Amino acid sequence: MTDTGLGADTQVELVVGGMTCGSCAARIERRLNRLDGVVATVNYATGRAYVSRLGGRDPGELIGVIESTGYSAELPAPPEAAENTDPVVRDLGRRLAVCVPLAAAVIVLAMVPSAQFKGWQWVSLLLAAPVATWGAWPLHRAAWQGLGHAAASMDTLVSVGVAASFGWSLYALLFGGAGTTGMRMSFAFTFGTASGHTLYLEAAAGVTTAVLVGRYLEARARVSSGSALSALASLGAKSVAVLRGGPGNGTEQRVPVTELVPGDLFVVRPGEKIATDGTVVAGSSAVDASLVTGESMPSEVGPGDQVTGATVNMSGRLVVRATRVGAGTLLAQITRLVSQAQGTKASAQRLADRIAAVFVPCVIACATATLGFWLGTGLPAAAAWSAAVAVLVVACPCALGLATPTALLAAVGRGAELGILVKSAQALESAGRIRTVVLDKTGTLTTGIMTVQDVITQPGEDKDEALQLVGAVEDASEHPIGQAIARYAAERHGSLSSAGPPVTAFAALPGAGVQGTVNGRTVTVGSPRLFAELSLIVPESLSEAADAAAQAGRTAVLVGWDGEARAAIVVSDQLKPHAVAAIAQLTALGLRPVLLTGDNARTALAVAAQLGIPAADVSAEVRPDGKVEAIRRLQADGIAVCFVGDGVNDAVALAQADLGMAIGAGTDAAIGAADLTLTGGDPASAAEAIQLARATVAVIRGNLVWASGYNLIAIPLAALGYLNPLFAGIAMSASSLIVVANSLRLKRFHR
Repeated sequence: MTDTGLGADTQVELVVGGMTCGSCAARIERRLNRLDGVVATVNYATGRAYVSRLGGRDPGELIGVIESTGYSAELPAPPEAAENTDPVVRDLGRRLAVCVPLAAAVIVLAMVPSAQFKGWQWVSLLLAAPVATWGAWPLHRAAWQGLGHAAASMDTLVSVGVAASFGWSLYALLFGGAGTTGMRMSFAFTFGTASGHTLYLEAAAGVTTAVLVGRYLEARARVSSGSALSALASLGAKSVAVLRGGPGNGTEQRVPVTELVPGDLFVVRPGEKIATDGTVVAGSSAVDASLVTGESMPSEVGPGDQVTGATVNMSGRLVVRATRVGAGTLLAQITRLVSQAQGTKASAQRLADRIAAVFVPCVIACATATLGFWLGTGLPAAAAWSAAVAVLVVACPCALGLATPTALLAAVGRGAELGILVKSAQALESAGRIRTVVLDKTGTLTTGIMTVQDVITQPGEDKDEALQLVGAVEDASEHPIGQAIARYAAERHGSLSSAGPPVTAFAALPGAGVQGTVNGRTVTVGSPRLFAELSLIVPESLSEAADAAAQAGRTAVLVGWDGEARAAIVVSDQLKPHAVAAIAQLTALGLRPVLLTGDNARTALAVAAQLGIPAADVSAEVRPDGKVEAIRRLQADGIAVCFVGDGVNDAVALAQADLGMAIGAGTDAAIGAADLTLTGGDPASAAEAIQLARATVAVIRGNLVWASGYNLIAIPLAALGYLNPLFAGIAMSASSLIVVANSLRLKRFHR
């Protein structure tokens, strides 16, 4: 996705360092969007800024703007150059290795009176000092930088709370009598026993450590939830055996995959990854595409078949001609889509960001009011200070900031593993409210490949002769039905173009059939309507066969010569293996499946009957513009519509629908217009995608309810003196971890 071009619509991704909560992301986003012509979103969960329009600016200028806000920024490193360990995780791990044992000792001394030996308070000061200074330094530094830019964040709250706790304790030791030899202190969950002798060293050390632990686990969880992107980037082959000199007598030369160019021939041995998208030139094998499409069953490929980069050759040796390399491959497109989707924001996240932007100032005001109120009531300064610090520490904008993006990260990543590519957060939101699913037939529910099912001849006619004649004529045709008949005839009689009778005076009759002269006979191949228009005789037996085929959802092609139909060839487009199950799953989800096709009504109704779709929900003989009108009619009734299609003629309908799903085996135009792409081509994935969307929306709602409810309850409790600062810090860290853990449940999503 990263691009350093300067076009108005260039998309740039920047890695942002130093963000600690949703308010940080909101602040950077506001600064970037103040620039003329710049459109940017900043995602706290991914730690990245996504700039969809640069307004003619260089990425370096955007980096400068972010740095002037008090954060760091840089272009992301290529996947192969990226570090295996997140530097934030590594730094937090080092600090925790020191802070955990020191804080544990301070907490034990404060909470267990029997452990308080003579001079214990001074030992506690020595143990707590490194934690409250060096351990909490990232918090203090971020708070100071924010102060320099007249901004406050989560770090401001924690830094002030830790500094206040440590500062009060130092004051009490030096001037408040707490440093007296033999002083004992009992631990309290509330401020009821606080006095001038009360120390909060355990709060300073414990809050710092709790925040560091929370951020360490949070950072690791965020890396885990966003791991789909790095996993995708690592799927491709690193080197390839290029064939120089042709498939028969060429020599192999192993080169880095980056040196491949379209047109190169390369060899793929059993067990190797296919280096890039291409066409099989020689060999046959089974290919495992599960890493890219989510399909568990290998597919057989041979000469002429298309293969995808990063899929695995399982058995035979293949020679492949590269058709797309680098950024043009399917894997690269998938990686870009996942990255873009993780950078988008749902409407719920935008609301949470606005709340987070004003959250911290409100909390500081609340803490100040708490301190003033309790001092005004005559409460000891230590107790009033305790309540104010607890308010600062317990408040958690992180939970609000993480509620939506962590769920989206996990959902988009899990979708990619299942062969469901999500283009944006809005797509998941839309999928959650879909009630009607409109499905194209050919290529979506059916294979789109016509095959011959039966050959019926008049009594006395030779079936082989009929196949030779029709095969010779259809060998010159480009129509899918004609090609299916030609393939069938070739399988029965060998290559017709070289060994069969030649065809002359060939003519295609658009929408009706073909004609040609073979061995002096004028052979007509086409629909019953064509035979009627040409006044050719159609025996009753063949007419009945054509009617029976239509009722079964098949197509009968008549073959005639010497003024009469002599045979009928029945062809059909087979349902995909999981098409029936797909409709059943959609229905089970409370969705209404609608079949929309350009085929004739009899064929459409027959296919619908096989699928279990009621006749009332079938629209046949619909032109491409008619598909759009059909979707608009449903939307006019207030119905949220999903459209599933695969062809160029489906692109407009995919764009019109509230949610467009493209079958991944379809055209680039369809995939580009869709909101979701089912890379495996399995229609059952449509139900899985909607289930994933519903699960994601449910998780986001749960996260937001928890994050909002936590703050609404915890802040008043702290202000009223019912939370010791130590437990306030633990509760604050726990609130963020609960949100992240709830989101990570989506990584285990299954149908």
